[in-house]
Amino acid sequence: MEKFVIDVNFFVNLEIKSGFGNASKDVIVGFTSLAKKLKKENRAEFFMPPRIVDELVGFFNQENFIKDFFSVITIKSPDLSKVQFSAGVFYQLVNEMRERSYRGLKVAEESVIKGGKEMIGGKELNKIEFEKKIGGTIKTLRERHRQATRFNFLDSVADLDLIVLTKEIDGFLVSSDGGLIRWGRVFGIKEVTPSLFRERLFSLLTVKG
Repeated sequence: MEKFVIDVNFFVNLEIKSGFGNASKDVIVGFTSLAKKLKKENRAEFFMPPRIVDELVGFFNQENFIKDFFSVITIKSPDLSKVQFSAGVFYQLVNEMRERSYRGLKVAEESVIKGGKEMIGGKELNKIEFEKKIGGTIKTLRERHRQATRFNFLDSVADLDLIVLTKEIDGFLVSSDGGLIRWGRVFGIKEVTPSLFRERLFSLLTVKG
């Protein structure tokens, strides 16, 4: 029996082209139908950590199709006492966190300096005019900081839950998150490309024995 740990973005990121449908509801309903068949034949089991479950529930209001979906999902927290990783992985992780923090600081300094120069060159502004003037700079600051510190990186404990749980059960991670996939490979877990996940599941139905 194959085991899969599924990230929430598989169901809400429609750029994946999963083959299950063109809307999140269609993807969930189509997956649920196929998952029921696989579970009945003991061909596959599907997992989600609680934090990922909370994210998915946040997109919907406990609609019936969501309740049906959770009937085929095993909700499981990773057992941190059982999973072990090489110390080298964490040294790499901590080192990158430090480098990203420094890059983020430099980006912030550049944006603030730019905003200051613009203000010095203009007339005296009241609060509303100031906010209008600086708003674009602040928006740029936030986006550049996010790109510098979070892009292609683990940016939440929920991401780490997915990796650790996948490692613990020796399963396959299903996600379109570039940072999550990148670090999943560093940690040595197995993965299934989201756009090919449906085909992988159908292939399990045709396996004899």
